[in-house]
Amino acid sequence: MKLFLSIKFYEDSSNTDLIKNIIASAKISGNEMVSIFTDYENNGEKHFTPNELMKITFEAINSCDAMVIEFSEKGVGLGIEAGYAYSKNIPIFVIAKTNSDISDTLKGISKEIFIYNNLNELNDFFSRIRI
Repeated sequence: MKLFLSIKFYEDSSNTDLIKNIIASAKISGNEMVSIFTDYENNGEKHFTPNELMKITFEAINSCDAMVIEFSEKGVGLGIEAGYAYSKNIPIFVIAKTNSDISDTLKGISKEIFIYNNLNELNDFFSRIRI
C-alpha cells in the first residue's frame, strides 16, 4: 500500500530521525511511504514557496492509498492535510506517542488511531493496516 506521511514540520529538521524511522517501519511491512521531507525536499536541502509546497503536497496525497498522520505534536499543516485527504475519501490513520492529545475532529475523520510507546511498535501497526 502507498502511504502518505503527514508529520509536523521543523525548520531545523530536528525530527529527521523520527521521520526516517517511521518510513523504515512502513517499508519493513511492504508498504511504500511518501514523505514531503524525504522525497521532495531532499531531507530539508530543497525549499519551496508556500504555494509550491501545497501543490506538491496535495498531488502527493492524491497519489497515495492512505494517509498516516504522526500526531504526537499538533500542527496547522497536519489539519490542512487531514482535511484535504478526508475530502478526497483517502483513509486516514493516526499514530501518536502515549499521552498525546488528539483532537476530537481528527478522531472523527480517522479510520484508526494507534498509540505507541516506542517506534518498534509501529512495525506491527504497519503490517496490519488495511483500507
